[in-house]
Amino acid sequence: MFDALTDRLSSVFDRLGGRGVLSEKDVAEVMREIRVALLEADVALPVVRDFIAKATEAATGEAVIRSVRPADQVVKITYDGLVDMLGGEGEPQGLNLSLNPPTVILMAGLQGSGKTTTAGKLALRLVRERKKVLLASLDTRRPAAMEQLAMLAEQAGAQSLPIVAGQAAPDIARRALQSAKLQGFDILILDTAGRTTIDEAMMAEASEIARISSPSETLLVADALTGQDAVRTAKAFHERLPLTGLVLTRADGDGRGGAALSMRAVTGLPIKFLGVSEKIDGLDAFDAQRIAGRILGRGDVVALVEKAAQELDMAKAEATARKLAKGQFDLDMMADQLSQMKRMGGMEGMMGLLPGVQKMKKQIAESGLNDKMFDRQMAIISSMTKQERKKPDILAASRKRRVAAGSGVDVAEVNRLLKQHRQMADTFKALSKNGGKGFGQMAKMLGGGGDMDMGALAKMAGGAGGQGPTPEQLEEMAAKLKNMPGGMPKLPGLGGGGLPPGFNPFKK
Repeated sequence: MFDALTDRLSSVFDRLGGRGVLSEKDVAEVMREIRVALLEADVALPVVRDFIAKATEAATGEAVIRSVRPADQVVKITYDGLVDMLGGEGEPQGLNLSLNPPTVILMAGLQGSGKTTTAGKLALRLVRERKKVLLASLDTRRPAAMEQLAMLAEQAGAQSLPIVAGQAAPDIARRALQSAKLQGFDILILDTAGRTTIDEAMMAEASEIARISSPSETLLVADALTGQDAVRTAKAFHERLPLTGLVLTRADGDGRGGAALSMRAVTGLPIKFLGVSEKIDGLDAFDAQRIAGRILGRGDVVALVEKAAQELDMAKAEATARKLAKGQFDLDMMADQLSQMKRMGGMEGMMGLLPGVQKMKKQIAESGLNDKMFDRQMAIISSMTKQERKKPDILAASRKRRVAAGSGVDVAEVNRLLKQHRQMADTFKALSKNGGKGFGQMAKMLGGGGDMDMGALAKMAGGAGGQGPTPEQLEEMAAKLKNMPGGMPKLPGLGGGGLPPGFNPFKK
């Protein structure tokens, strides 16, 4: 959603990189560029004016004029301004859960904004937190709305209120509240009806439901792709309902992002969640600092680690790690890795969370490194027999032609996959030498927070017949990593060494 804004701001900061000192004229020029970038991203004009005024004041102080690299200071000032615009520093705004269950969460918004889907996604998050959740649909107008919510409840592992035909929304709210209390539910999520536009009947019904249920949270669900219309919708709802927070859906779309940047400043309400996909687990907690980091090309390594933690099968990962420690890497293991990446959002989803990748988008696109390529590779592996996947060396020309025909690709693509697998297998075999010490050294160099030992890394990577990168290539790679915005990424919760505490799968 923020790609256009990220590209524009990156180009502005790149032009500053070679300047030793910034004059007031330079600052004015930079702020003008940032103002245009924000306006093009559909950020509300009053919000942009306030942002530019604060940033200009900070950028013309002595700290910037006397700094060695004033361009870095301007990036930091912009980052601080974006964080403030998005809600300020501190912990993400979580849900306000009542001390006396059930906690009632009321979902409001216009028709088509994604209320029902978001209710299901929110239920899944709460179920994963070991909460007993009841979902109730109060949408008596949209066809099959209640059935849709019941299906989502089943997918989330929650329960849904039984459907009683012909019952009015306020009566359904009363029945849901009574059922939640009698059956000992921790959370009751009420999905209200919407309209294509704001009208008095919808607002009156929502107000009546809020009066009956006394919700701890009243969340407005708004479509991020509607831009400033979403901001106007939020203001209108806030005037009639005691809103406590916002949920922006379709944050994975190609909208300009202005709604997300304007919502907090215009309404004063915190953005609590972002809908990032159509899947039921596609709901992320909103964090101002992490979103600001994404906008400035710093990525979001925390989100990447969270995705890995949710999707990773630890038992399978340990079994795979033990095989790698012995230098074993067959095509079944390669297919498992590709499948794992798909579950974590695919190549595009993962690359979008890595620092500095935005600047390499063109090169990545030209290289053909995308999810379709991974789909083809998985199709190729699936077209092989079990024996061929275990021992790729038996794939003679006739077998390759059969595999290519079965997967709908050329033989050349089968050969590329086999070559890629051989290079990976050789690298793992080299790292497995001396009891798997190579893996420990690599984890230390990549996750320990210190400088990389290029000589040792080159020795490890090139240990299998010189197949790995040269020391010069590794030096260049390390320089690119260190020049990323925010520096080398550190993976939180991995014990500093890149692995979970106490987990050493590399022992034979």
